[in-house]
Amino acid sequence: MRTLARLVTKGYKSIIIAWAALFVVMAIFAIRLPGLLEGDGFRMDAEHERVMKIASETFDLPAETMFVVFEDVTDEKVATTLEDIEKLGLTSEIVSPLEQEEQYTDTVSYAMLHFDNTDRDMAKVVTEMRDTIGEQKGVVLTGQSAFTKDINEASQRDLMKAEAIGLPIAIIILLFAFGTIMASVVPLIVGITTIVTTFGILSLIGGQLDLAIFVLNIVPMLGLALSIDFSLLFISRYREERLKSDIVEAVTTTIRTAGRSVIFSAFCVFIGLGAMFVIRVEIFQNIALGGMLVVGMAVLSSITLLPAILIALGDRINKGQVLKVKENGSDRWRQFANKVIKRPILITIGAFILLGIALIPVKNMDLAIPQIDSLPTTYDSRASYELMDDTFGLGDQSSVYVIAERKNGWTDTNGLNDLLALQDDLKNDPLVDDLTTIFTASGIASPQEWEQAMQVREMKTQLEPLLESFVKDDQLLIPVTLQAEGSSDEAQQWTRDWSANTDWNLLVGGAPKFNQEIFDEIFDNIVYVLLIILISTFIILMIAFRSILIPLKAILMNIVGLSATFGILVYIFQYGHFGLHPGTIALIIPVIVFSLVFGLSMDYEVFLISRMQEEYATSFDNDRATVEGLATTSKIITSAALIMIVLTGAFAFTDVMPVKQIGVGIAIAVAIDATIIRLLLVPSLMKLFGKWNWWMPFRKGPYKAGNWH
Repeated sequence: MRTLARLVTKGYKSIIIAWAALFVVMAIFAIRLPGLLEGDGFRMDAEHERVMKIASETFDLPAETMFVVFEDVTDEKVATTLEDIEKLGLTSEIVSPLEQEEQYTDTVSYAMLHFDNTDRDMAKVVTEMRDTIGEQKGVVLTGQSAFTKDINEASQRDLMKAEAIGLPIAIIILLFAFGTIMASVVPLIVGITTIVTTFGILSLIGGQLDLAIFVLNIVPMLGLALSIDFSLLFISRYREERLKSDIVEAVTTTIRTAGRSVIFSAFCVFIGLGAMFVIRVEIFQNIALGGMLVVGMAVLSSITLLPAILIALGDRINKGQVLKVKENGSDRWRQFANKVIKRPILITIGAFILLGIALIPVKNMDLAIPQIDSLPTTYDSRASYELMDDTFGLGDQSSVYVIAERKNGWTDTNGLNDLLALQDDLKNDPLVDDLTTIFTASGIASPQEWEQAMQVREMKTQLEPLLESFVKDDQLLIPVTLQAEGSSDEAQQWTRDWSANTDWNLLVGGAPKFNQEIFDEIFDNIVYVLLIILISTFIILMIAFRSILIPLKAILMNIVGLSATFGILVYIFQYGHFGLHPGTIALIIPVIVFSLVFGLSMDYEVFLISRMQEEYATSFDNDRATVEGLATTSKIITSAALIMIVLTGAFAFTDVMPVKQIGVGIAIAVAIDATIIRLLLVPSLMKLFGKWNWWMPFRKGPYKAGNWH
């Protein structure tokens, strides 16, 4: 850190110029990022995707289907609308409700728009079709690409809305913390620089990788909050050091102390984010990548750009005083800390009771993959899809596509016998409602009858197109309809059983398989994610604080605090309180909130314990170290936590449900961590464990000053 301090203090002008140039260049690329984001990130390279690719490329099934929903419109308007869409030349086939009575009622009907491939820009396709439909009342385009486009637009509006709410309040908190306009603006400069440069890098990467829409919200949420947190710690320590030394020396000392804390804190956040790479679902990979990039940029800007700005500003950092900040403000916190350590057992029990009550709803947590319910009900694409679903009962059943491979093909006598046997096995499954094969579609009952029919020229002419629709070389396609929703446990278990537990060489795709793969991937790997986070965090904190007990306590308290957070999320979103309709918790929430907050909350642990460690290294008085650490950092931690709560909690007022749940989850977790855990449990447990807090095995004389350095 000394070397870094020398480089920054000597070359601060060059550092500012370099960051300014980087900001301008990255801003140009950052503007392009929203246009590069596609889908909700629930995608993985697995069996479902392979099956759907085979079904599309080999058997000519549509690569995607969208819908036009008609409500209270005339047949003439239906026909005219579909003719206008067909003239665009974007679809491979249009299935009109005027030709299919199962898609038609007197009040509601729907058309299916099939697409051969989705290599083209589907957002532009949706725009062209909506422009063609125009403002016709009762005519709405809906389906996956329409949802994706709407979520993208909603996410951009959500980001602007959250920033419009969060940033002004964050500035007010900074004013209360620093008292001057200049000191309050600097963290925002660092935060905005961090976000813009990260967006620019992601834009460059976006040409090579698929990036999910939610990156647009997660990266600024995390980047701005962390940058301001780091800046708050750094500037507070700098102003403290400036009272007893010149500017350069104050910056040098701040880099060596606060800079060290920032780096250790960032490592903890890095670990939480990096652990998500274990889960091979696109959204976790995206958030891990975007999060690690923005954390890296936040650290880099905090230990280079920020101190360079402080040197350039000098004492002008105190210009524009709005509020008088009391120099002895830590006295109140010192009194509070003394009161806490006088009743450690009572406070510890009370804190755990509060957390235990909040934890109770966790047992009822209902997790689901966010789909159309990610959009608010005000969007026509959601309302029309739900109307279509309710009217025609599309959600009561689910479609599965079974691909079977046979070495010698399916058209000889043995192959036809095997095909019929597989058909019968599937039909006998109690969950199967219907299926389609060459036998069911042709009305031919046996392989012998099929072979006889193929000997007749006229019959062969009729049967060959049917055969080509379901059999290509060694591969056989069987569309199956299940009597269960695609997201149901029964449908998911069906795909597990038929993928693995049969004598047939089968691949299974469709909505039930998609859901099953996502759920299994998360639940099969969550243990590894937790182990990586817990073990790595323990090692980092052990090295940072040269203690066994402090890392153990930090990890256990984090787990309890996060569990309480999930209980509160269930109470709010699943039970439907505070004006929300009862729903489910997005499947990604526990993993993302745990991974993000576990690292974020370690910020405060590092800030607090670092100061306790500094005091203990000189006084060797555990009680004094606890009180002084709490007194000198509580204002910083409280301000930082408030800013984090405001910037993430502002997403509670947004529309995209998974983003709303992530923002609220992080805000609640940080609030619990900065109050119940950091202000009550940490000092109480520090008091109860006494000198054992600082015990480290295989170190001689652990309480002697000579062993601290």
